Amino acid sequence: MISATQLRVGMSILFNNEPFRVMTVQHITPGNWRGMVHTKLRNLKNGSTVENRFRSEDKVERASLEQHEMEYLYNDGADYYFMNAETFEQTTLSLETLGDNVNYLIPNIKLMVEYYDGRPVGVEPPGVVELKVVDTVPNMRGATVTASQKPATLETGLVVQVPPFIEIGEVIRVDTSEGKYLERAKA
Repeated sequence: MISATQLRVGMSILFNNEPFRVMTVQHITPGNWRGMVHTKLRNLKNGSTVENRFRSEDKVERASLEQHEMEYLYNDGADYYFMNAETFEQTTLSLETLGDNVNYLIPNIKLMVEYYDGRPVGVEPPGVVELKVVDTVPNMRGATVTASQKPATLETGLVVQVPPFIEIGEVIRVDTSEGKYLERAKA
């Protein structure tokens, strides 16, 4: 069981005893009322979508799905292709199914593809991925590790806040659960 405030896009949960994928999450704190989490959920059995508001203190059960380790191969703009390294069987997932996880897909990365009733329904990326910085503002002279941050665009299109000393071409480690910069990757 996890707290409703820990829901993230792409998670699989049980809602009304049915498996659902979290499509959108919006934390709402209206004035002096208690906070809530507004979600859009897609049923993994029939594809229908529902919207639901969870109170911040509500507990949600994660759905247990069958998982197979696969390797990400490529995408053709609409679909993303994965291969099971043991059986060489290929699986295709759509951009909508993957959600925010597409920000962590680089060729040959190994991850867990989730199945429900024999159908692929999503992926569980590794906890940390190494991505190359392709665009950021230039390094500032004398910059040290401080509270100041700057945006950096990574090779997958993900934009994260990084310290001022990070430059274009560097490889950094990113936490996939929160989409945040952790550290420079070791050379």
